[in-house]
Amino acid sequence: MARRLGVSASYVNLLENNQRSLSVKILLALTDSYGVAWQELINDNDVTQLADLRATFRDPIFTGDRPDLQELRAALDHAPRLVAQFMQLHQNYRAMLGRLTHLDTQAAVPDMLATSAEAAIYEFFRQHSNHFAQLEQAADQARDAVGGQPDDIYANLKRHLVNAYGIEVELVTITSESDTLRVFDEARGRVLLSEALDQVNRNFQLAYVLAMVTCSHLIETLIDAAEALPEAARARCRVELSNYFAAAFLMPYTPFLSLAETSGYDIDRIAATFGVSFEMVCHRLTTLQRKGALGVPFFFLRIDRAGNVTKRFNATTFSLADKGGSCPVWNIHSAFAAPGNIIPQFVELPDAGQFFTISRTTDRPVVSRHTQGRRLVVTLGCERAHAEQIGYARDLRVTDDANVAKIGINCHICPRQACSQRAHEPMHLNLSVDANRRGSTRYES
Repeated sequence: MARRLGVSASYVNLLENNQRSLSVKILLALTDSYGVAWQELINDNDVTQLADLRATFRDPIFTGDRPDLQELRAALDHAPRLVAQFMQLHQNYRAMLGRLTHLDTQAAVPDMLATSAEAAIYEFFRQHSNHFAQLEQAADQARDAVGGQPDDIYANLKRHLVNAYGIEVELVTITSESDTLRVFDEARGRVLLSEALDQVNRNFQLAYVLAMVTCSHLIETLIDAAEALPEAARARCRVELSNYFAAAFLMPYTPFLSLAETSGYDIDRIAATFGVSFEMVCHRLTTLQRKGALGVPFFFLRIDRAGNVTKRFNATTFSLADKGGSCPVWNIHSAFAAPGNIIPQFVELPDAGQFFTISRTTDRPVVSRHTQGRRLVVTLGCERAHAEQIGYARDLRVTDDANVAKIGINCHICPRQACSQRAHEPMHLNLSVDANRRGSTRYES
């Protein structure tokens, strides 16, 4: 084999023992020598599984030396079921830990161990690298079918829904539908849109309806293939996949990626070009994981004023909290004090992973004077290695770690010592307290 592949016998031995990765040259040599398609030798989930396994071992619950990459790859190759069971055990532990922070004395143990619907959907999207090629293709086909000029997308969608599916679109006054932004009455063939929606969101809601009538079967197929998705999460997952289609319809993959790269990921410029909102662009940027046309892998997080996480998507190794209490050292909260301004920051997690993030407010539909100021904050982030491609990072010129904010995920599980922003003692650590000395917080000396 070594002779046929043009390498040494010892190198083949290293490949067999997972001490070397298959290079393109070796893959091509295997194809030529043995007639094996190189695609059969590559597992699409390898990268995601390896990243998830590495992230798991960064949990402070594990002490001592962490397994290196060689050991992790060997475990995935030789004991995949053991790895799957181990990952499930860790997920159950994290689910229980999250529920213990909000413990209800009446809660039953099985309920505490059950994965929440939102967490299950988050993991479902992570397993697909937050990218669904089938939905991208369906959105492209639907875009061609709708036709018309891009600046007339609302009129084009209304016409197509009527002509192709017999669905009428009607705007309703805020007084009659004050608590509802969109209703799709499939039986009567009509869509009711609230006047509270601006033009951008009206376009998105009609694209969402188009997903329901054109690719509901595809969406059900994707959901059925997710064995770990609990029944309680299916309806919500159906909504998120329809949202994915709507975003792909309004922001076609190839021109969207091209503009993102040429503009240095200028979100406002991208939003203006495609006639969408700042938040929609941020969400769409997390989906640019098509093979052969990869964008910067981003994570997306949205919070309210109380720090509750209202939406999260992830194409990175960043650990996103699914509950409130995000780290106050992270300037995601500061964005509320500067509405509409983009706030950049370099951050570092306790495991030394460094990321570049930007945060900005996003407004909710206003239907009356009582709903003014109901803003949320969206944050977009990528690994520090990709920051040079992001225009927002160029003015920061971070050359050392002194200007990198040391953040955590949540005080309950953060292992950082002497953090002046600590609000709770970590559940897995005992911080030393000296009655004769006052430290930076009341939890340690």
